Amino acid sequence: MPLPPGPRSAIPGRFAISVATRPLEFLPSLVREYGDVAVFHVGKQPVALVSDPALIRDIFVTHGRQFHKGRGLERAKILLGEGLLTSEDDFHLRQRRLAQPAFHRARVAAYGQVMAHYAERRAGRWRDGETLDVSREMAAYTLAVVGKTLFDADIEAEAHEIGDALTAAIAAFSFSVLPFGDFLLRLPLPAVRRFRRGRERMDATIYRMIGERRASGEDRGDLLSMLLLAHDTEGDGTGMSDLQLRDEAMTLLLAGHETTANQLSWTFYLLSQYPEVEARLHAEVDTLRDESLGSDDVARLPYARAVIAESMRLFPPAWIVGRRTLGEYQLGDYSIPARTYVLMSQWIVHRDPRWWDEAEVFRPERWLPGGSALDAARPKFSYFPFGAGTRVCIGEQFAWMEGVLALATIARKWKLRLVPGHPIVPQPIVTLRSKHGMRMVTHAR
Repeated sequence: MPLPPGPRSAIPGRFAISVATRPLEFLPSLVREYGDVAVFHVGKQPVALVSDPALIRDIFVTHGRQFHKGRGLERAKILLGEGLLTSEDDFHLRQRRLAQPAFHRARVAAYGQVMAHYAERRAGRWRDGETLDVSREMAAYTLAVVGKTLFDADIEAEAHEIGDALTAAIAAFSFSVLPFGDFLLRLPLPAVRRFRRGRERMDATIYRMIGERRASGEDRGDLLSMLLLAHDTEGDGTGMSDLQLRDEAMTLLLAGHETTANQLSWTFYLLSQYPEVEARLHAEVDTLRDESLGSDDVARLPYARAVIAESMRLFPPAWIVGRRTLGEYQLGDYSIPARTYVLMSQWIVHRDPRWWDEAEVFRPERWLPGGSALDAARPKFSYFPFGAGTRVCIGEQFAWMEGVLALATIARKWKLRLVPGHPIVPQPIVTLRSKHGMRMVTHAR
């Protein structure tokens, strides 16, 4: 069946704008009305929204080579350049080969103590009864962890400043995906000026780290050393230029801190709304007697891991994934043309009641042995917070360990409660942020 013109006539209002600015309302409405494959057009651009786990598996894994990244990550090159998230084909494979050793299981395990230590330092600054923006606190924490573990740089003192620069850069992303986005980014708009200043601030930090390391010639065993010293022995035998190093460092700083910071912020919000879950988490973390936690403690924290997993189900840090077809592709009953944008939304699939018992309820127990029959029988690709296939997130194990250790370390000493009346509005840009931050009050345990 060829791709139909799309359901534009059934959707009132400014169609292209609603896709870009109100996706968490607009996209679920498409699924409710048109099912697992909703095909439509934004202007002349054909788009398909896919919510069937079997088709998602085919796109990610079975036929992954028939796709490139979607429009969102193409536009993200204005910030990330040709990093792991945005590069394609042989160049992407080369860069991934060079970065992969930093994320081997043994090396990630060695990062555990640093993750817990920085969580202790961050939470150690809090005072009982203090009101904090937990989103901002978690962003500073995860940025410090990425700086130390991957670049052996102590950037904690700069964390808020760098985080603000990233926030400004990410905020401008909404301009880039709108029609005429390239034109808008050339205008002297306040948001565009903030984006440029933010990118310049990030570049200054990254090029400083690269310059210092090149000058010293020191191999510190971290990611930056690996990238500086590596040569692609399976390819052309060359190493990375400073620009390539900058793009990978920018990508890993963004991906390695932004998503986990959001994950932790949403987790503390959910715990404040489900005190029975929080009580069970506290009971688990209180069994750990070591003063400081490390990678060996993760296996002793199955409920903490379940809490993280369930938080990412309801508020997935990566809320949508896009791909662009390289040629004609058979998508279920539809034959879609080349250059169709195919969207797969974790926000939608993770909340589908066909795959999840009490889909809108925060139930970490579903991730433990003995969960409901529906949860146990769900298809694999009804849950894909880190993507899948050859483009699966390179830092997935890093993110799991950091999330569990940070949650357990903070939960041992603190309860966090949402400020009464504080608005909670998910903001889907590159990642799923809380639009108004996450203002919470600290309560010492």
